[in-house]
Amino acid sequence: MSTAIFSAIEAGFIYAIMALGVYLSFRILDFPDLTVDGSFVTGAAVASVLIINGTNPFLASAAALLVGFAAGSITGILHTKGKINPLLSGILMMIALYSINLRIMGRSNVPLLQQDTVMTAVTEAWQNAGLDKAINSMISFAGFVPRTWAIFVTMAFVDIVIKLLLDQLLKTEIGLALRATGDNKQMVSSFSANTDWLTIFGLGLSNALVAFSGALVAQYGGFSDVGMGIGMIVIGLASVIIGEALFGARTIARATLAVIGGAIVYRIILALALRVQFLETGDVKLITAVIVMVALIVPNIVAAQKEKRRKKRKTQAQERGEHVAGAQTDYKSI
Repeated sequence: MSTAIFSAIEAGFIYAIMALGVYLSFRILDFPDLTVDGSFVTGAAVASVLIINGTNPFLASAAALLVGFAAGSITGILHTKGKINPLLSGILMMIALYSINLRIMGRSNVPLLQQDTVMTAVTEAWQNAGLDKAINSMISFAGFVPRTWAIFVTMAFVDIVIKLLLDQLLKTEIGLALRATGDNKQMVSSFSANTDWLTIFGLGLSNALVAFSGALVAQYGGFSDVGMGIGMIVIGLASVIIGEALFGARTIARATLAVIGGAIVYRIILALALRVQFLETGDVKLITAVIVMVALIVPNIVAAQKEKRRKKRKTQAQERGEHVAGAQTDYKSI
C-alpha cells in the first residue's frame, strides 16, 4: 500500500505539470482545448526520438516544450485567424497530431528502458551524493523506505518552480490581459488589446507545459506510445476540479497550488481504486470518468445544500422579524 501511494504521488508531481497547462487553457482562457491529447504525445515522441539518437535528455525535454508551444499556437491561429470554433480547432489539431506523432516516432512505440533519461540521470546523481541514505535515516520510523527519493524530490522542485513562474507571469501586464481575455474578450478588445495574440500565446504556453509533462512521463515510464495521450484532457480537468474543490481557488497562487494538489490526489485515488479486486488496469479510463463526474457533481450538491440552508435561515429571520413587528403593533394598540 505504501509503495503504491508513494508511486502515485511521484507520478502526480509529473502529471501536475500537464494539469497546470490545462488550467491555463480551461480556467484562465476559458478555452476547451482538446489539443492536449495530441500535444502530450508530441512532447513524449520528440523527447524519445532525440534521446535514442544521442541527444542530452535535458535538451530533449526542452525541445518538447518548444514543439508543444508550436502545437498550441497553431490551435490558437486556427481559432483566431481561421475563425474556427474553439472546440473544433482543438479537435482538428489533435487529429493532425496523431499522424504527426507517428511520423516523428516512425512507429507506434519507442522504448527508452536502455537509454539515459532525465530520470536515470537524476537518480544516479542523487545516489552518488548519498542523499537517499540521509533521508531514509530521518524517516526510518515510518516503516517504509523507497528505492530512491530522487524523482520524488526533483519533480516536486520542478513543480514548485513552474508554479512560481506561472504565478508571476499571471500577475504581469500580459498575464492580467490573459486573464481578462478569458473573462471578457470584448471588453479587452475595447481597450485596443490584441486578444488574438493573447489567445495564441496562452494556448502555446498551455501546450508547452503539456508536452513537457509528456516528455517526462515517457522517460518516467520508459517508453513513448502514440496512444498514451488518450483522455489526457479529462485527467487534466479532473486534477483542476478536484484541486479547486479540496483546496479552493480564491487567488492565482492558491489555484495553481490546488491544481498540483489535485493531480496528486487524483493519482492516489486512481492507485487505490486499482487495488480493488474487481477492477482491472483496463478500467483506468472508466475510473477517471467516474472521478471527474463525482468531482463535478459533489460540489454542486454541496453548494445547493448551502444555498438551501441560507434561504431557510433568511426565511426564518424574516418570520421572526414579522412576528416582532406584529407584537409591537399589538402593544401600541393597547
